[in-house]
This record gives sequence, C-alpha cells and structure tokens, in this order.
Amino acid sequence: MAEPDPYRVLGVSKDASDAEIKRAFRKKARQFHPDRNPDDAGAEAKFKQVQAAHEKIGSAEARREYDQQQQMANMFGGGMGGRSFQGMGGGFEDVLGQMFSGGMRGGRGSNPFGGSRQGAATSRSTRPKGSDIRVSIDITVAEAEQGGTFSFTFKRLKPNPMGTMEPKTVTMKTNLQAGVKHGTVKRMKGQGHDHPDGDPGDVLLTIRIDAGEGYYWDGTTLVQEVQTAYSTLLLGGKVKVKLPSGKEGLLTVAPNTQVGDRRRMSGAGIQGGDLDLEFTLLETEELTDDQISALRKLQESGL
Repeated sequence: MAEPDPYRVLGVSKDASDAEIKRAFRKKARQFHPDRNPDDAGAEAKFKQVQAAHEKIGSAEARREYDQQQQMANMFGGGMGGRSFQGMGGGFEDVLGQMFSGGMRGGRGSNPFGGSRQGAATSRSTRPKGSDIRVSIDITVAEAEQGGTFSFTFKRLKPNPMGTMEPKTVTMKTNLQAGVKHGTVKRMKGQGHDHPDGDPGDVLLTIRIDAGEGYYWDGTTLVQEVQTAYSTLLLGGKVKVKLPSGKEGLLTVAPNTQVGDRRRMSGAGIQGGDLDLEFTLLETEELTDDQISALRKLQESGL
C-alpha cells in the first residue's frame, strides 16, 4: 500500500514554505494529540500519520530529500517507490542500467533522462537532454522586498570516474531582484541532471515567500486566517483584523458565514498583491462555566 502523501496529511500545498509546514504540523499534532483525545483510536492513528508526515518534510533537509526522491520516482515511472538513493538494493547505477536495458553505455531502451539515445555524431539540436530539476527556496517578506544573493542545495545526477551516473549534492547561489514575487520560477540552464550521451537539463528554482503566522499561499494569492467565534459566524457581527500592512480594523461578518468562506481585499497583500481573508473557527482551550451551560442548552435545542 502506498504511503500517504505527507503534504496532504498536514493539509498544505507542495509549494508551502518550510515555516508553513511547521505551523501546520503543530496545529494538527495539537488537534489529534492523545491527551486531547483519550481512548480515541481514530485520533491516535491520525496523530501517528501527522508525526510520520513531519519526519518526511518537517525540516528543510528532510523535505529536500523527500521531494527529490519523488522527482526521481516520477522520472523512473514510480519504480523507486519512494526509497532513498542509498536504499535501492543493487545500487543506483543498477537501476539506471535496467532503465537503459543493457547498461549506461550500450543497448537500447527507455531513457529516463528525456529524449532518445543517439550516437556521438548526433547534431547538438537533436541531442538528448537530461531531466530538469525542480527545487525551491524559502525567503522572508523582508528578503523578498530587498532582494539579494541566496544559496540552495539539491541532488544532481552526474557521471563518476567509472562512467556511470550517480547523485551528487550541489550547492548553488542565485541573485533575486528586490520585490521578487511568491511563486516566481527561475530557469538555470545546464544545471540539471547530466545525460550520459547528451546535454544536461535545467534547474527550475521556485521562490517561496514565508508570509508568517496566520497566513498561507493559495497559488499566488495570500490568504489570512481570521479566527472567528462560532456565535459570530452564525449570527453575524464584527471581528478585529490586522492586515499585513499593519493597519487594523473591524471586519463585518455576515450571518450564517461558514468556516472557509473568504473575503477578497484587492491590493492589501504583500507587495500590493491581493489578500483573501478566510474565516476559521476560533479555538478555545478552556471554557467558563457559563459557556459550558450555554453550549449544553444549544446542544439540547439541536444546534
């Protein structure tokens, strides 16, 4: 059985920043923690899933390893099964040899690097090309506004002295202009996986901006969570909101507002982008006696 997607388990997108993932983990772990759900086998199982997901993508290094394993698995048609380079039985070179149906330097067959195998005399315009590498880098809002030089690390297939391909850890630097947008993709030609008989692929670097606590990205739109009491969601009212600019105000909540409903504010996001205010349920750690009494009456009324 395939292992659960850790991004799906934590409820984050694959382009979420590392900080967003950490916040999502803390929230999910608190929600399903055994201390808050005694004798609840379902919650315990979900808590273990959340922990396992955090082990895979909870740190920048672990996430980079997981993401690149998935890229390699996709490149080989899922044959790696999510295993690491070091845990592939006969070795990484054997897997490549099998994919080439006779080894890296002979035979014909499927080519995981893109393009068909050609002889040395093939013209450059039709030479096969190594696969592109997709990698991401996280920066803060301040760093995005100022720009600068940033480093990132990834694994790249390169030939070794024996003439076979093996993964090498590579660290590169990139210059980002001031005001770079979240989701910007930079193509770095010739820095991707090498090809044994052709040209290297490219690196596609995605810029992720960590917007901070209470925010997340939906594509290129910034979403701000607005914690709202259940009674206000049902009956309507006002809730205090502080925008990314620092401006504060009261947001009108219409009656029968649902958790997950959004209100668009054009130009109120980071660097003048749009901002979606998303209503979430205000979490209450402890209830007063009066609140418990009121809730029991609501429960008796069927609400």
